This record gives sequence, structure tokens and C-alpha cells, in this order.
Amino acid sequence: MLLRLSLIIAIIAALAVGVLNFVLVAKKIETVEQHRAEEQKLKGEALTELATTKTSLEKTTADLKQTKDTLATTTAERDKAVAEVAALSKKATDLAEKLAGTTKERDEARSDLGAFKATGLTPEQILSFNTKIKKMQELLEVALEEKKVLTRHAAKLQAKLDEIYKPDYFVVLPQELKGKVLATDPKWDFVVLDVGVDQGVLENGELLVNRNGKLVAKVRVTSVEKARCIANIVPGWKIGEVIEGDSVLPVQPPT
Repeated sequence: MLLRLSLIIAIIAALAVGVLNFVLVAKKIETVEQHRAEEQKLKGEALTELATTKTSLEKTTADLKQTKDTLATTTAERDKAVAEVAALSKKATDLAEKLAGTTKERDEARSDLGAFKATGLTPEQILSFNTKIKKMQELLEVALEEKKVLTRHAAKLQAKLDEIYKPDYFVVLPQELKGKVLATDPKWDFVVLDVGVDQGVLENGELLVNRNGKLVAKVRVTSVEKARCIANIVPGWKIGEVIEGDSVLPVQPPT
């Protein structure tokens, strides 16, 4: 009887322990399921937040690209505006300079007009005077040229007269006269020079031929043309051979 009672008590105790364990395990399972549900919820929230963040990032990236494009467009427009301002400034400066020039020309024109009115002459009279003045200037230039020719001719005639009446007469050539030898004839001892009547050369005038500052010969003019002359080498004055390019200077009159 005692044994049966102990067995029943053991069975009851085992059942009690089993029930207790079942309760504890059920409670633990419930807790785990709660934790799992919370984790699933947190995971869902995290995924949702991640998707939201990704969408926001994509939007921010798109906004940033649009901002960059807008900035590039704004920079280009600014540069264009700066260039236009510079061009307008230059144009304004040019216009100001032109205005100043036009104002000056206007003032000068007014001054000329005032001077013109002060003469009391009509435009036709002034034009007529201008024509006459131009004609007189042309006649004066012709007269001056004729005077030069006559002066040279008179000097030539005077030189001939002096040669006749003054046996010791020396033909004076312009001190500033400078020329070069164009051609030579060693056989006949004459040279052609690049100076003539226009430079004041006279027949029987004497010139010294030099090369690099050294005397080569002395020549006497025998024939004179407008821009050149022919001269013979003076006997006893030929120190070396005269060649093309040698320089000539007038002999200074004896003191």
C-alpha cells in the first residue's frame, strides 16, 4: 500500500514537473515568438527606412545633378553677361571718343565758318581765289625751276669767262658734293661719275677719287649732263687704278 502510494506520488510529482516544464517551455516559446515578431517588425521598419533612404538619396542625387546643370548654365550666362558688359563699355568708350572728335570738328567748323563770314566773301569768290592761288603756285614752281636752270647756266658761262680772262681761275664745286665712280676706262684714263648739273658740277671742276679714305687719283670734268659727268684723270695724279664704286669729293680751292 505504501509502495502504491509512493508510486502515485512519484507519478503525480512527475506529472507536476512535466506540466511545469511544459508551462515554462510554452512561456519561453511565446517569449521567443514575441522577440521574433519584434525582430521581424524591426527588420521591416529597417527595410522600409532603407527604401525611403534610397529613394531620398536618388532624389538628392537628381537634385544635385540639376543644381550642377543650373550652376553651369548660370555660370555661362554670367560669363556671357560679363562679355556683353565689356563690349558695351568699349562701345560706350568708342562712342565717347567719336563724340569728342565730332565735337572738336564741329567747333573747328564753326571757327572756320566764323572766319569765312568775317572775310565778307562768297563761296564762289573763295573757290575762284583757291583756283588762282593753285595756278600761281604752279607758275611759281615753274619759275623757280627755270631760275635754277638759268643759275646753273649762268655759272657755267661765268666759269668759261673766268677761264678766258683769268688764267689762274679755279672752278669751285659745291663743298657738300659727293659722288661715286660709275665706270672707268683705264686705256684712255677717263671715268663716269654719278653727279652732274643737278648736283652743281661744272666743266673743268676737279675732284679727288678715294677708296676707304685713301687718295687714288684726281680727275677734271670734261663733260656734264643732268645727273652724271665725264672726267679725265689728271696726269701725275694717278696713284692707283680707279675702279667702280670709288668715292669722289670736290677739290677745295687754293687759299
